[in-house]
Amino acid sequence: GHDISDVQMHGRIGYCPENPYFYDYLTANELMDYFGRIFGYDEGTRRAKTDELLTAVGLAEKDRKRQLRKYSKGMLQRVGLAQSLINDPEIVFLDEPMSGLDPVGRREIRELIAGLRAKGTTVFMSTHILSDIEALCDEVAILRGGRLAAAGDLAELLESHEGPRVLEINIQGVEADAIRDQVEFVAGASITAKPGGATVQIQDE
Repeated sequence: GHDISDVQMHGRIGYCPENPYFYDYLTANELMDYFGRIFGYDEGTRRAKTDELLTAVGLAEKDRKRQLRKYSKGMLQRVGLAQSLINDPEIVFLDEPMSGLDPVGRREIRELIAGLRAKGTTVFMSTHILSDIEALCDEVAILRGGRLAAAGDLAELLESHEGPRVLEINIQGVEADAIRDQVEFVAGASITAKPGGATVQIQDE
């Protein structure tokens, strides 16, 4: 209900882009302190929030005094998530929040996002990872070609699909008969030959 130019409203939101970019000669601690100053926190509060949030996103203590230019993409993603939460926002916008993270990091960030939701923070997340959507989201909007294809409650969307779901995989340079036994061993899968390769169809989830 507020215009985007209303600066007071900005203090109620958090944002982390897919590829966060910060002044890379700062350390993680210095960056968090900078954002804490923007929101008017005193020194003690800034230190406490920095420690709490960098711990929550899984950034090791030994890395917090290193310059950001020496960070991997996954480490920068963790710092980006931490800075997006420093003001205890009511709503957080996250663009591909698990981008660049290893499997352990993905699990940790999933748990962090689930914790935000549990305490009443609205999380608006864009992602291509369907398993993250199923694990975390209550409501979903699906975009196809830049247009809204479907929207609503996740459970309702999954139930509303009519007809069989079929995953079709086209394989080049493989004889269908050479892999037929392995493919058709999978429940609901079938393989047909095509010029120069084969097509596999899978109906069972």
